[in-house]
Amino acid sequence: MSATNNNEPRFDWTHAEIQALFDMPFMDLVFRAQTVHRENFTPNEVQVSTLLSIKTGACPEDCKYCPQSGHYNTELEKEKLMEVQKVLEEAALAKEQGASRFCMGAAWKHPSEKDFPYVLEMIKGVKSLGLESCVTLGTLNDEQAKRLSDAGLDYYNHNLDTSAEFYDSIITTRTYQDRLDTLSRVRNSGIKLCCGGIMGMGEEQKDRVGLIRQLALMTPHPESVPINMLVKVAGTPLENVDDLDEFDFIRTIAVARIVMPKSHVRLSAGRQGMSEQTQALCFLAGANSIFYGEKLLTTGNPEADKDRMLFAKLGINPEQREEHSDAAVAEAIAAQVVQQEESKLFYEANA
Repeated sequence: MSATNNNEPRFDWTHAEIQALFDMPFMDLVFRAQTVHRENFTPNEVQVSTLLSIKTGACPEDCKYCPQSGHYNTELEKEKLMEVQKVLEEAALAKEQGASRFCMGAAWKHPSEKDFPYVLEMIKGVKSLGLESCVTLGTLNDEQAKRLSDAGLDYYNHNLDTSAEFYDSIITTRTYQDRLDTLSRVRNSGIKLCCGGIMGMGEEQKDRVGLIRQLALMTPHPESVPINMLVKVAGTPLENVDDLDEFDFIRTIAVARIVMPKSHVRLSAGRQGMSEQTQALCFLAGANSIFYGEKLLTTGNPEADKDRMLFAKLGINPEQREEHSDAAVAEAIAAQVVQQEESKLFYEANA
């Protein structure tokens, strides 16, 4: 494998090169990943996000891993779109607990014109609290991407989930190209990308190689790359899939760090089932972003207090953004409430 400058991202990684990284001895791979990480990020800092489901359940997509899909009986109670004020209250609490980014997810194939204005107000309100904003709303058209950009959205999450070759085994209601098209629209609108995948869905290593390569071919690379471990949910088609070996998961994080040296690599879903030692190895392998909070949309996540204790053991600090005073936060929420009432933004949303 040819030598590379760890500080200069490449966009021409081959399948064979990425496969060679996966094939490295584990300790050598993690050492290389940590070296790349330290050349591009402040050591022992982890970006902290909080994720909130703003519209839950009854999704028309058939993603085999997802409890929110309307195709499966997971006994998940579907909920209407949350009121803007309630979302902002959750955002303020997330900031109080140490989050610097607030992510909002809606179980949609694509946002409806009726609901879209309320999501735009949520984004503006989150920004006014001094938090980075992120949403995941399904597929977007060009106009929707522009309106999100005009509202000040920082990140749009739209995962590829797996390789193009394995994708049809997981999802049939949206094509791989559909996902790539939405990512292109988001990037063209000037919004940062949050894009990664899910490990442990029954894929082979070649599929993890294919996913990482697809992400690495994007120019520029996604600024945030969530690496999820499947959370198996009763009622979904993947509830009995074999567990992925945690060393294979850590390898994926290490390879993502090497191949996308300037991206935040997020240790995302599945942390609740990981030991502190496994999480520590993930950080050593270059993960430098996590979700705080008790839930990731609808599945469990370690509580913030446990994360703070783990950070203390490891000497890790949350990545900091410009702080706003408590008074400024309260003022921002109050201003949004007034604006919402004036424009009649509090409403009974349909599921």
